[in-house]
Amino acid sequence: MSESTLAGVRPMNERDLDRVLSWRNHPEVRRYMYTQHEISIDEHARWFARASQDPERHLLVFEINMAPVGFINIHQIASGGIADWGFYAAPDAPKGTGRALGEVVLRYAFETTGLHKLCAHALAFNERSIRFHLNLGFQREGVLRQQHFDGQQYHDVVCFGLLASEWHQAN
Repeated sequence: MSESTLAGVRPMNERDLDRVLSWRNHPEVRRYMYTQHEISIDEHARWFARASQDPERHLLVFEINMAPVGFINIHQIASGGIADWGFYAAPDAPKGTGRALGEVVLRYAFETTGLHKLCAHALAFNERSIRFHLNLGFQREGVLRQQHFDGQQYHDVVCFGLLASEWHQAN
């Protein structure tokens, strides 16, 4: 990404449903999700209707130069500003999108929303996501052994956490 690139997040809205669903259902995105079936538009719309009304959730669209290229879900899971996050970039997003998305979302999480800690989980075979989190400053906090069953086999889940104080110190 060049210095003139404008990257940011905005709240997801109903006009984003088809686009975000097409990203989510893409085989290269879906294979790393806990739910790996192809999601219907009705299922997606019901999820969005529920999730968008949840005050503990931030459903965001990541944009580069005002073009949508990623989706982020931040969910506050405990009092005191502890949240989980999940995300995916558009399958055709330009190189460097993931890193830019991560940097913008961490700023949003710790500066805009004032979170204390952001947690993440990655299926152990998703080496790219594991490297991604470590490169953003997350600490590996443990492994949930054989935590996820995909219908055929069990997979370990790697847990990560990043404290606001650690992020502020590095930025």
